[in-house]
Amino acid sequence: MRGREKVIWSTGDVGGQLPAIVFFSRQSSMLNYLQLVFGALVIWLVQRLLSSRKDGSRGVPLPPGPKPKPLIGNALDFPTSRPYEVYVEWGKRYNSDILYATALGNKILIVNKLEDADELLDRRARKYSDRPWIPIVDLTGWAGNTALLRYGKTWRLHRKLCQQSFRAEAAQDFRPLLVKKTREMLHRLLEDPANFDEHSRLLSISVPMITMYGYEVESFQDPCVVAAEESVQTGGDLLLPGRSWINTFPILRHVPPWFPGATTRRIAEKARQINRRVVDLPYEFTKKKVEAGTEIPSFVSQFIRRKQEGKATEEEEEAVRNISWTVYSETALNDLSRCFGYCRSLPCCLHWVKFRSIHQTISATGTFFYLMTVHPEIQKKAQDELDRVVGSERLPDFSDRPSLPYIEALYRELLRFKPPVPMAVAHALTEDDYYKGYFIPKGTMVLPNIWAMTRDENLYPEPEKFKPERFLDASGNLNNDSRVLAYGFGRRICVGKHIGSDTLWIIIASVLASFSIEKCKDALGNEIEVNHDYADVAIFLHKAKFQCTFVPRSPTVRHLIEDSK
Repeated sequence: MRGREKVIWSTGDVGGQLPAIVFFSRQSSMLNYLQLVFGALVIWLVQRLLSSRKDGSRGVPLPPGPKPKPLIGNALDFPTSRPYEVYVEWGKRYNSDILYATALGNKILIVNKLEDADELLDRRARKYSDRPWIPIVDLTGWAGNTALLRYGKTWRLHRKLCQQSFRAEAAQDFRPLLVKKTREMLHRLLEDPANFDEHSRLLSISVPMITMYGYEVESFQDPCVVAAEESVQTGGDLLLPGRSWINTFPILRHVPPWFPGATTRRIAEKARQINRRVVDLPYEFTKKKVEAGTEIPSFVSQFIRRKQEGKATEEEEEAVRNISWTVYSETALNDLSRCFGYCRSLPCCLHWVKFRSIHQTISATGTFFYLMTVHPEIQKKAQDELDRVVGSERLPDFSDRPSLPYIEALYRELLRFKPPVPMAVAHALTEDDYYKGYFIPKGTMVLPNIWAMTRDENLYPEPEKFKPERFLDASGNLNNDSRVLAYGFGRRICVGKHIGSDTLWIIIASVLASFSIEKCKDALGNEIEVNHDYADVAIFLHKAKFQCTFVPRSPTVRHLIEDSK
């Protein structure tokens, strides 16, 4: 009927709160469309705020925290920098190790003590293993990212495949590749020590590409690396605070890309198309290598072989694509550093997690180089142990790890002293819970404060001192404190932790066996003071740029490095 408007309604549910408006036909009135969208937004916001006040608390109080303001809650209370330190102060102010706050209807629980994190995230994992819902993720094509998956059947399949290939025993298959890539970095340090941070970054890119796809990355201009960076640069801003209303008002995701002013939808659609290329490019490379019989053994090549034998399903193949892409696309995030406040627990922080063991490696490597520069006495102890066990006629390998307790203690203390992810990635609560006399409502995002836990003086006396000896007993053997909090908690613990551990350990052992890391000197021979600052890069803690130099420990080690390449 000419002149009449056509409205299409869906009875689907938007976040369990409001019927979804799909969209008008292109013949619809622009004015009426805007009126309808605005009205829906108002209704959605009112319902969300009202629902946040309805709970099954039965009179049980919420955990302590800052007093919320009308409508916006505590949105203005969340810190804009170093939140992990601010939350420690909140704990002192409110005399509680668990803290509760809200922001525009989002419910957030901050956990400052290890015992509370263990109880909630491990022993009550059935309730605390979800992730917050991020509406923009579905539009950008990142919904398959393993780290972002909601708790359920799809996540369990991904987790199963990860455990099969990345558990402690299986992860050993990747060790020859880790040794190869680490020795390539040693060669770069030998030739160009001033750019040690670039060599570390290239290693962090090379490791996931070769372990996932058997793909050799030679430079930052590699097509796969460029594609991943383009994907993040195109859509990454949409996850930053204030860049998209869709994360605040999910109903806006139904506005079509052609609608005037729907810039977010158009950017998200472009990101989705680029991301398809990011997923397919390295996967198809490995597939062709397998068909030609020239592949380097990798996570993807092993799966493709299984599929050729009829031992894998289409569903598993899609999961393998997602897992491998999650690992590889993470490497593009090293150049993006804009994130603040409570967004570390909301949309933004989850985008940065990806397969965090690899990103942790680049963060931890920077800290390692820095600490060895400013603690030459600790460096010497580690090198003395390497000289006794490994000698000077070869470079260390993984067979030496059980015989190098001080190197192992140094590795553990490194991740305690400056945890690469001070605030662990948010978990989400799938049903109401009660803990320590407090009510924690369904949908609450739970943020474990790893920084606070590693500063607990009851667990780590003198926590601000870098002391590898805290992980050794009186006889110089490793004590029973083998847990590394940096890898997370519960069922959401980092699935790549064994590869991440192996990568960082072989870097530490190989670099210390090969080089003395020293302060740089000026033209007059005076030592240049080291920059001690750190920077928050999204959810990661990175060492700010500083100067040091790498001096080969002997002519023999120089030849060993050159020969290993």
